[in-house]
Amino acid sequence: MDEPKGSMKLRIAAAVAVVFGILTVVSGGRALFGGADMGAVVPFVLWFNFLAGFVYVIAGLGLWSGRPWARRLSLAILVATALVFVGFGVHVARGGAYEMRTVGAMSVRTAVWAAIAWLARGR
Repeated sequence: MDEPKGSMKLRIAAAVAVVFGILTVVSGGRALFGGADMGAVVPFVLWFNFLAGFVYVIAGLGLWSGRPWARRLSLAILVATALVFVGFGVHVARGGAYEMRTVGAMSVRTAVWAAIAWLARGR
């Protein structure tokens, strides 16, 4: 029997969420605990992203298995990421030190979770 049309897209989104989460935990863990000089990191952004990586994996597994709570979790991740991005913007506007790669990384995170939340809606 064929799967519903959106099912394959949702499975891909779920896989992206899991892989993205694992990569986020690894890179965040290296930045936090690896002793590497990462430049002008913004601690609340770094900690949020590291901890969110674990939640990305949970959301991805939930989406893969068709759990209704995973849709809401995906939207919550999007909203939380956007709020942290706004907080980062306030930090920058107040003259706080930052790395341009953080702007790019937060833009990518927000876009990825907007896409995942969009694909997960109503499924």
